[in-house]
Amino acid sequence: MVAIEVPAEYGYVVLSVFASFFVVAWMGFNVGKARKQYNVKYPTMYSDKSIIFNCYQRVHQNTLEGLPHYLAFALIGGLQHPVLVAGSSVVFLLGRIVYALGYYTGDPEKRLRGSFAYIGLLGMLGSTVSFAIHLLGWL
Repeated sequence: MVAIEVPAEYGYVVLSVFASFFVVAWMGFNVGKARKQYNVKYPTMYSDKSIIFNCYQRVHQNTLEGLPHYLAFALIGGLQHPVLVAGSSVVFLLGRIVYALGYYTGDPEKRLRGSFAYIGLLGMLGSTVSFAIHLLGWL
């Protein structure tokens, strides 16, 4: 049996994960505004008339698709490397914001400006693997 001690710095991880709520809510709010602006009624997910609306919807949907991985990597990896994970989480969230702002232009190529989010995700992924390796006693 292995005991897991939660370091005080894990609070930074909790705060960074908490911040993700506001990023996702902002994206959802933007989809709601775009629905009104481009006259896309519920329950229609994507418009056959408005590319820009589809960009707004895609930002939110794509972020929700990746959210479980982000949360798992942050909450698990943060147990071993809380400060690194909190910083990686901030990089990830800022990347998602830049991704959104680029996509909102209606030019999907501009979403790539937020690709640096993957640097943050990789930091959290590596921290999660490190935690597993230490938990198993391999290091």
